[in-house]
Amino acid sequence: MIEVQHLYKFYGTVPVLRDVSFEVRKGEILGFLGPNGAGKTTTMRILTGFMPATRGTAKVAGFDVFRSSLEVRRRIGYLPESVPLYNDMNVVSYLKFAAEVKRVPRSKRAANISTVVDRCGLGEMRHKYIGQLSKGYRQRVGLAQALVNEPAVVILDEPTIGLDPRQIVEIRNLIKSLGGEHTVLLSSHNLTEVQNTCDRVIIIHRGRIVAQDSEQALASRMQEFSGARLMAKGDPALIKRIIETVPGVHSSEYLGDSRVDHAAMFQIRSALGRDVRGDVVRELSRTGIPILELRATGLSLEDIFMRIIGQEEEQLKLPTDHQPIPPAGEPAGPQEVAQ
Repeated sequence: MIEVQHLYKFYGTVPVLRDVSFEVRKGEILGFLGPNGAGKTTTMRILTGFMPATRGTAKVAGFDVFRSSLEVRRRIGYLPESVPLYNDMNVVSYLKFAAEVKRVPRSKRAANISTVVDRCGLGEMRHKYIGQLSKGYRQRVGLAQALVNEPAVVILDEPTIGLDPRQIVEIRNLIKSLGGEHTVLLSSHNLTEVQNTCDRVIIIHRGRIVAQDSEQALASRMQEFSGARLMAKGDPALIKRIIETVPGVHSSEYLGDSRVDHAAMFQIRSALGRDVRGDVVRELSRTGIPILELRATGLSLEDIFMRIIGQEEEQLKLPTDHQPIPPAGEPAGPQEVAQ
């Protein structure tokens, strides 16, 4: 549904995107992750026709973003990081305006607006002026305008930024409900949000894609050990000695005492693919040590993200700002030909 091939973007001599290529399948929710300035928003703006690329190709629903911009925009719903809303319009009036601008057929406008108002939880706010709405409801209005034209592709740039925890959960559940019916490209700094919402992730750093796969696949490639988290009552030094006598245990790390139960907490590492929890329980039970919790652990998305970014920093050692402009003799991108 989205196809990006060898995308570059330069501002003068400053590179923002370097040879970015990826695809998003129909009905998939893809998380776009990266540090500030990595190129996430620039990629989204290129896909939505807000700015041209220096070179490369991008297609949405089979239409070229550069050569068939209007066709692409008809098939996209876009929620930018700063939602452009008109404070002196009420919610329904604004959505009518958005539907008209997006050329939704007049016969479908009322039904589409009613659908997105219900779906985005705006029923009680439908006749309120946007300037009177809270940040959370303004974000819902922005999402409603992105959906009012029934787009095949929905592009969301930081959709939960500035929301409280309850609002984040509500918007997250709404985004999850879009999968299958819509193809979703989601940019966020909230790794928990991406972890709980997306089918697959792309990690971009300094304008380059450095990893893309499902969270589970990335974790399995990077994980060196199997892990378990233990909480038990007793002397930490004794518990540690017992744990490390269990066959298959590589090491254990005392993490301190829990605040509530004052139990000793340990991270246990074992040979990859080896589940040592049953043996740990048996050995600790022999000495009468109460076990409050013992659960398997793996790499979180935060662990994966930090490891990949750290590895890139070590391997690339690239200057932050300047990179050579692509050779002048190479063919220009489609938009440069048009100019």
